[in-house]
Amino acid sequence: MAENTAIQWTKHTFNPWWGCTKVGPGCDHCYAETFDKRVGGSHWGTGQPRRLVKDWSKPRQWNREAAKTGERPWVFCASMADVFDNEVPDEWRDRLWDLVRECQNLNWQFVTKRVGNVAKMIPADWAENFRHCGIIATVVHQEEADRDIPKLVRLKPATRWIGLSIEPQIGPIDLSPWLNSLDWIITGGESGHGARPYDPVWAKSLIDQGRRTGVPVFVKQMGAKPVGLKLVDAKGGNAGEWPPSLQVRQMPRIAFEPPSANTAKRSEATDVTPNLPQGE
Repeated sequence: MAENTAIQWTKHTFNPWWGCTKVGPGCDHCYAETFDKRVGGSHWGTGQPRRLVKDWSKPRQWNREAAKTGERPWVFCASMADVFDNEVPDEWRDRLWDLVRECQNLNWQFVTKRVGNVAKMIPADWAENFRHCGIIATVVHQEEADRDIPKLVRLKPATRWIGLSIEPQIGPIDLSPWLNSLDWIITGGESGHGARPYDPVWAKSLIDQGRRTGVPVFVKQMGAKPVGLKLVDAKGGNAGEWPPSLQVRQMPRIAFEPPSANTAKRSEATDVTPNLPQGE
């Protein structure tokens, strides 16, 4: 886990376990698998055991701090795994839900490439006791968007807010059929070995789509191979190097409000670009 992580769209990361299985083109150059192998792990792939992390104390610490300050930090769970992975023991997930249910002062972000598993893996009291949580589905091109976004949309209204992580984006995406249901869009290019090109035109298209319908858009990075741009930052994460039209880093206001707030209104965008760190 990481306190004050450098991932620009969150504040903390919490990993209850490590390990996953690649399920699509977005997984081809998985940073988490690479890091796992670098530290001697072997927790990726079908049949490979996932590693349960021993220390689960940090979210409770962050929750206590948030209660004192009144500021609700973002917590990305899990950067080294997928909570909705079929090969994770149910008892691990049950333990995680107990922790999340307890830590009501945090804005939990669950990013998954297995959005079809969510409905059967969330607890029975999800709609009542998990209003401080959002589900973010990862899609990387139009085919995945057409397949998975309808599954994501069906999670509302039981899920308070939903979003997309289009990272690494590897093709243009038209979100017009679903924009009225989405609360957030993240996009970014790929970094690291084997990075694929990222066309800033794709980001501008998503920004324009979001503006037309009031959906917040967060452009995370241009990646290592931005088309038509020469950047100093190897990951393309320094927004100051981008054209002004791409310098858009908005968060959904719905997640800054208390979970008990009326959620019937449309989520509004909050631009937080100046306060965010650069890099992966």
